[in-house]
Amino acid sequence: MDIEQARARIADIRAAGERVTADELDQLWAVLETVRPEEILGSWQGSAFLTGHHVEDMLEQAKWHGKRFHSASEVQPLICRDDNGELFSHTELGNGEASLWMVEFRGESTATMVYDGRPILDHFKRVDDDTLMGVMNGRGVMDSQGHHFYFVLEREPS
Repeated sequence: MDIEQARARIADIRAAGERVTADELDQLWAVLETVRPEEILGSWQGSAFLTGHHVEDMLEQAKWHGKRFHSASEVQPLICRDDNGELFSHTELGNGEASLWMVEFRGESTATMVYDGRPILDHFKRVDDDTLMGVMNGRGVMDSQGHHFYFVLEREPS
């Protein structure tokens, strides 16, 4: 699979809202380009790839909206909606905020969000200029089959 095929398949999965296996997402991840922290600054709307992973339910219950990367040292990882629909940084759920670093994952260094208060890392790769694929890694993140949680971020207009 080449990068254009990966982009097309990701678009198809998202458009159909269909379930996908973690194994297929692993394959798509492998061909995408890495990114640097300074390339992903800004606000992003997020959604889960539907694999049945337990994090999907947690984010749905929290009314997760996305992430905000103000700078490498100032990141709001869990932008959620309150009962009135207003956006807020859910620092209680995340046990604080986060920062961005270059971290090696699966043999490649890519922009990675490191939670301040949890042993969790979100690694990012570029689908296109306005879309990132993310994979959550860390203690307690793997599902019962040993799979990571995958998600997508779309850049919000500034």
